[in-house]
Parts: sequence; C-alpha cells; structure tokens
Amino acid sequence: MVSCVVRDWQGEEKGSASLELRVAKEESSAHIVHRALVRQLNNGRQGTASTKTRAEVRGGGRKPWRQKGTGRARAGSIRSPLWRGGGVIFGPKPRSYETKMNRKERRLALRTALMSRVEDLVVVEDFSTQLERPKTKELVAAIARWGVDPSAKILLILPERSETIYLSARNIPNVRTIKSDQLNIFDILNADKIVATQAAVEKIQEVYGE
Repeated sequence: MVSCVVRDWQGEEKGSASLELRVAKEESSAHIVHRALVRQLNNGRQGTASTKTRAEVRGGGRKPWRQKGTGRARAGSIRSPLWRGGGVIFGPKPRSYETKMNRKERRLALRTALMSRVEDLVVVEDFSTQLERPKTKELVAAIARWGVDPSAKILLILPERSETIYLSARNIPNVRTIKSDQLNIFDILNADKIVATQAAVEKIQEVYGE
C-alpha cells in the first residue's frame, strides 16, 4: 500500500490518500507493461497506407521498344518497378495492426504501470469549485503551488469530466486531462508528473483494486 499526501488548492497539506493495487511480479513486470504499451500503439494505427504494384499503375500496356537491335536494355513496360513512375515492389497495403491481449493481463499491466509512478503522483483535493469560470492562468498557478513544474508533461486525472477544468487546461499544451476510467498505459508512462484528485484516486482503487 502506498500513502500519498493530499494538497488543497493553495498547496497546503490536508491529509493523506492510500492506493493499494496488485502488481505483476518483479521479473515479469517490465515484459507485461511493454506488451500492453505495444498493443495500445499498434491498435492506434489506421493501417491505411497503400502503394500500387506494377499491375495497378496506369499505363505501360505497350512494349516501349522492340526486344532486340536497339542497343538498349530489354523492356516490357514503362511501369516496371525499375522505372520512374513505375510500380512499387513489396510496398505497404491496407492491413490491420490489431494486437490481442487478455483483459486480465491488460488490467495487471495498467496497475503495474500506475504503481511504478507513485513517486511522481500528486494527489489534490477536488478543485472544480475553485474555478468559477475557465481560467488557464489560475490553473497554472495552482499546479506550481502543488510542487509541479508547469512546463513538465502532466497527466491530470479527474473522477468525471468537469467543463471548467477541461477548458482551463485545454490551452496548456503539456497538460492532458482524462477521467479515472480512461486510464491507459501510454499516458501513464509518457507523463513526467501525474496529478489526480482525491476522488479520482478513490475511484481508481474501487475499479482496479482486487
């Protein structure tokens, strides 16, 4: 179990929050997290890249010149892969990059990745009421008061979508806001700092705790 200090809007300590998630064994943790990350990146690919083979390129039906007697290399089509404007040899074709992984393994990898980042986790009280209207400047100042560098890559985890917080964070290029039920391997590992509200931590414990 890991205990984290909870900070209020002003950055003062206001208690603690605990997070206890079952993680993978040390010898296999890196492997399962890597598999989950590769799966997410692969499944995010569209797989629509496509090139034309010599059979699909327009033109080239007539033999450019006769077979013998010209002094030039023999050629059967101006759309040969050796020619400019010709087809592509072994080029990409539309395909699916989908990678499968068992649900239990995915959840185990997510828990393992999250628990590996507890040193970079900052827990704060719910601050949606502190922002009467969307104000990016006030949110940046609050992030600094929480001891987080505003220029770092920050993952902001909320229990549910808050329009005021979302609009306030939208103009900060290095801040990504997600709900606690949308956690994913890439965002957890890509962030320099993870900021989560106390309610979000409780929801994570409820959903992923076993």
